[in-house]
Amino acid sequence: MSLDIGHRLKTIRKQRGLSQRELASRAGLTNGTISLIEQNRTSPSVASLKSLLDAIPISMAEFFSTLEDDHTPKVFYKASEFTEISPASDGDLSLRQLGDAQNHALQVLHESYPPGTDTGPEAISHEGEEAGIVVRGTIEVTVDGNKAVLQPGDGYLFDSRLPHRFRNIGDEICEIVSACTPPSF
Repeated sequence: MSLDIGHRLKTIRKQRGLSQRELASRAGLTNGTISLIEQNRTSPSVASLKSLLDAIPISMAEFFSTLEDDHTPKVFYKASEFTEISPASDGDLSLRQLGDAQNHALQVLHESYPPGTDTGPEAISHEGEEAGIVVRGTIEVTVDGNKAVLQPGDGYLFDSRLPHRFRNIGDEICEIVSACTPPSF
């Protein structure tokens, strides 16, 4: 399930009574960048999107929430039903969320990093704990200044309030299945 990030950002920004200029100032980005994102002419890095949402303020889980039938909780999901948090276009990072994280205590992601991609030039931090297992490829993970290169079968578990960054330094796609609790990313 693909989410129109630009349209959603614009809608939420307007609902909160923020101008593009005010949001840009709060997030430390340019007004032009906000405009390009809202027009879907550029995709924000994970770090930039996190800065934007913190400036509104709204959690990633709330921003990417999808509607689930409250009377019949959904248990099983086809790959096509995942919510694309960071939709992959040629050579870009892909983050696909399982279900509606806003309605659960756990957020599960299927992450795909083509060679050379990362979560952005700046480290990310958010409430909660984060864990993941590398399924394929190689990823360099930096947590609070400590770096490790992880291979298939390797994993990580850390306090997400610590600044962290992911970067594919290998020559093939890296896939990770990760979880965050509470869903705050």
